[in-house]
Amino acid sequence: MLQACGVDFGTSNSTVGWHRAGVAGQATLLSLEDGKVTLPSVVFFNHDEDEVSYGRSALTAYLAGYEGRLMRSMKSLLGTSLIDGQTEVQGRTLAFRDLLAQYIGELKYRAEQSAQQTFTRAVFGRPVHFIDDDTAADELAQKTLEDIAIAVGFKEVQFQYEPIAAAIDYESRIEREELVLVADIGGGTSDFSLVRLSPERSKHTDRQSDILGNGGVHIGGTDFDKYLSLTQVMPLLGLGGTLTNGTEMPSAYYFNLATWHTINLAYTQKVARELKDVYRDVNNQDLRMRLERLLNLVEHRDGHWLALKSEEAKIMLSERDSISLALERLHTKSTDSLACVLHLKQQGFQLAISHLMDQIESSINKVFSSAGVNAKDVDTVFFTGGSSGVRGLRQRIAAIVPEAKQVEGDLFGSIGAGLGLDAYRRFF
Repeated sequence: MLQACGVDFGTSNSTVGWHRAGVAGQATLLSLEDGKVTLPSVVFFNHDEDEVSYGRSALTAYLAGYEGRLMRSMKSLLGTSLIDGQTEVQGRTLAFRDLLAQYIGELKYRAEQSAQQTFTRAVFGRPVHFIDDDTAADELAQKTLEDIAIAVGFKEVQFQYEPIAAAIDYESRIEREELVLVADIGGGTSDFSLVRLSPERSKHTDRQSDILGNGGVHIGGTDFDKYLSLTQVMPLLGLGGTLTNGTEMPSAYYFNLATWHTINLAYTQKVARELKDVYRDVNNQDLRMRLERLLNLVEHRDGHWLALKSEEAKIMLSERDSISLALERLHTKSTDSLACVLHLKQQGFQLAISHLMDQIESSINKVFSSAGVNAKDVDTVFFTGGSSGVRGLRQRIAAIVPEAKQVEGDLFGSIGAGLGLDAYRRFF
């Protein structure tokens, strides 16, 4: 049997695709957790039970109130200086490289259990840019991911751009040649590719000549969460407040709490001392109440819970004009029985992420410019990635290519399926 698979290690969710035995030209996604083909890219180190859990199980254990450390958005570490750092888990030092290896190793194990065979070769998906405008950091990110994949048991690892993998999946279902703009809006990156697809072209192993242009920007769903949190949620904890000396409350604490892979930086003893010093120096009662919420949040290590609530708000605001978000863990000692409810409107969300939308639009225009392609010649926009459903985003992209039809792939599975098919073509 073919011992090759396609691995989509995502910022928010991961999938593994492989060739379905006996069905030429097709790939399927493997079940990774409770019959589901996605495994949320989450690890929870449960201190109470002295165990490690992954995916939905990890989120469930964390939200149930078990003491421990939740790690998410791990892919964002690739290409940054943080990848060579470490953190403390269950009283032991854990290198971030080992954290990624632990998760990817679990991903491989679950895929093998589901397929009932060993995988020795893999095509891993990668964004067009792990790190924007830094070629050396981008190459280092891919090399780091390759080294980790080899360390967990893959003997041969190759890479494919994630939007190309999505295009491969779409191509398996078309009947004529199309010029396609693949818009892959994931958890951490937005990647765009102009690709010529057709049934005939799908037979070729080398598709480089079919890629007319590609580009991307390091913006995704977690960034939408982040700026929604900073503009709408973090003021409840004191962001923007004026201190006694006339300066604003330092913003670094809030940026760390609003960014998945830096949340744990808010839990150090140094930060706790600094926040208590600031609190003692504040006379304004309203700001004191907000800082009490912040101190309580940090003390109980509820940063990841708050990030999940921001993500929940983003999803709801992609479907509704206004929502009420219950933030039951935001309280002070004097109001610990009162749930904080935040009322949010679609307009506020759009304003919070407008600069991100601008950068995404600029990235697409650069792809057209570098490829020398006129937007009116695009036949199809193929949307994939879990964050492509954010309201307003598709409208901005559609305005760039108004004559193209819009096709929605499997938002969480197109890339994994395409990588599985690519692995079959490369290694069979």
